[in-house]
Amino acid sequence: MKTFLWLTLALASVAPCLAEPLTQDERNRAMSELHASRKKFLDSVAGLSEAQWNFKPDANTWSIAECAEHIAVSEDKIFELIGQVMKSPADPSKKQEVQGKDELVLKAITDRSQKFKAPEMLVPTHRWPTQTALIDHFKDSRDRTIAYIRDTQEDLRSHFMPHPVMKTLDGYQWVLLISAHTERHTAQLNEVKTNPNFPKN
Repeated sequence: MKTFLWLTLALASVAPCLAEPLTQDERNRAMSELHASRKKFLDSVAGLSEAQWNFKPDANTWSIAECAEHIAVSEDKIFELIGQVMKSPADPSKKQEVQGKDELVLKAITDRSQKFKAPEMLVPTHRWPTQTALIDHFKDSRDRTIAYIRDTQEDLRSHFMPHPVMKTLDGYQWVLLISAHTERHTAQLNEVKTNPNFPKN
């Protein structure tokens, strides 16, 4: 009886420290955003000719190919970063600091009124030989991200890492940032299509 009581008390003391998985609403929200931004990007690059894909409005403006490469590379790098976030010690004391930032991430990152210089590791360098290869890579990466947020039992809400603009974000907000970042640069590549010199075919 004493042994049973000791085990019960021991488990009770450990329970608060156990990871808390995301709620189903949180999973659904993130997956919805990821699916929606995936569709917007794929729709925006569908049926482009090589001339349209590679057209540069000027020397300082990315082509659609370069915007797309930046999206694909960033997906991988941010996903890797989330892995680093989750390896950091949990710090529930920071939860108040990120309260309400889910919506802020989704809105502020997509706002192109503010421009930022991409880090060197995310600058396009023609990593993929063809349009198809790049798009296929993006699809695989996005499927992986969606599967992660659907299935993970990690406590994304208790691990944190600073963003250069958004400051402290939790792991879940970094996932939302992947989607928002895709939307931001999908809008950028759609701007290329409005250039008067954009090839008609």
